[in-house]
Parts: sequence; C-alpha cells; structure tokens
Amino acid sequence: MKIFPAIDLKDNKCVRLTKGAEQSAVVYNQNPLEQAKFFEKQGCERLHIVDLDAAFGRPEVNKATIINIRNSIDVPIQLGGGIRSEVVLKNYINEGIDFLIIGSFAVQNPELVTGISKKYLERIYFALDILDKKIMIKGWEDQSNLTNVDIFQRFNNTNIKGYVLTDISRDGMMKGLDINLIKENLNLSKKNLIVGGGLSSYKDIENLCKLKSKKIEGVIIGKSFYEGSINIKEAMDIVK
Repeated sequence: MKIFPAIDLKDNKCVRLTKGAEQSAVVYNQNPLEQAKFFEKQGCERLHIVDLDAAFGRPEVNKATIINIRNSIDVPIQLGGGIRSEVVLKNYINEGIDFLIIGSFAVQNPELVTGISKKYLERIYFALDILDKKIMIKGWEDQSNLTNVDIFQRFNNTNIKGYVLTDISRDGMMKGLDINLIKENLNLSKKNLIVGGGLSSYKDIENLCKLKSKKIEGVIIGKSFYEGSINIKEAMDIVK
C-alpha cells in the first residue's frame, strides 16, 4: 500500500471540498505546482489530481495547470474529474498523464470503456464514488441507478487497472475511514482498490495496514494533510 497525496484543482488553485459540494471549497494553496513539487520532495510515489472544474462541466479551466504539473515533476500522476470522452482521455495520455480515473463516462458507456481499457492497459481506473449505496456521477451531483455490486459485475473482468473507492459521506469530514465499507468492496473486487474519503489520522492508515490485503494499492490523503493532522513522511513510514 502506498500514500497518494491529493491536489484538487478549482480555478487553478489547490482546494478541498466537503462531501464534494462545490460551494464548500476552501483554498489551501494558490500555487498547485508548488504543492506538487512539495509532495515529490517528500518522496511520494504517485500524485492524485482531481480536476473539480471539469467534474462540474468546465473542462478547460485547469488543463494548462495539469499539463504544467506533469511537465515539472517526475512522480506518476493519476487524474480524475470530468474525463467523459475517449478524446479527453487520449489527450491526457498523450500529455504524459500516467493513469486516468473515470466515473460518469464508464457508467454511461460501459462497453465503450471496456474497449478503451484494452487499448490502454493498466492505465484506467473506475471511480467508485459511493453515497447511500449508489454510484454518484457528474461531479457527485447526480445519482446513478447502479450500486457497487453492479459496477464490479460490469468491470471486474475487463482490462481496467482497478477502482478508486471514495466514501462521499465522509469525504472532507475528517471522521475517519469506514473500514467495513472498504472490507465489503475488497471482498467484491477482483482488482486493486485505492481508497479515500474521510481519512483523518494515522490510526486510519494503521487500520488499513491491519487488513493485510494486497488489493489495497494505496490510500489518498487530502484534507488531513492540509489541516495538519497527517505528515506525509510519517504516513509513508507507517505503510513501509
């Protein structure tokens, strides 16, 4: 398991939201490139970037910033938020983004995404964004008719690399990870999981380690870092 620090972009600034609500945005760094370089210096092995503006339907706002970050650091990047066509996905891959996280696009076009995952082996994750046992899409503003079980049935036997599990009810709330939810999804998944949503302390990281699951690829650290509850190096020491 690895530590994936998060940079959520809104208006080219590093922000955090609460439960994904756009109006809840709090700016933590005016310079996301500076933040990315900090995480690289800390020794993180992958950066988790979310394009919030794209998720809310404004795909051009942060594009140049994302590409600038990609060209300025060597750490692998996983990018999510508003990737709703093969053209957008291909463009980011051509720009050197290592992994793409897709949700709405995959929910609405499962066969197309299955085909895309064959073209880009080990590059595509499904965004398993869960609220009230349903998969949320379009910046978490719309509820799909699908559950996590439906998603695993559709994508477990495809060529996607894995799933990024976010507990929306806890995202940005600093209430701790829902270990039971994580266990449930680990049992259903045939692929790796990256988990996030609610991480608040080193105890959360220790609890993930106690699961001793090789399918937990990483944990996303966002607000807990920006609020000073977790030090990136100390977090990495725990998982080592």
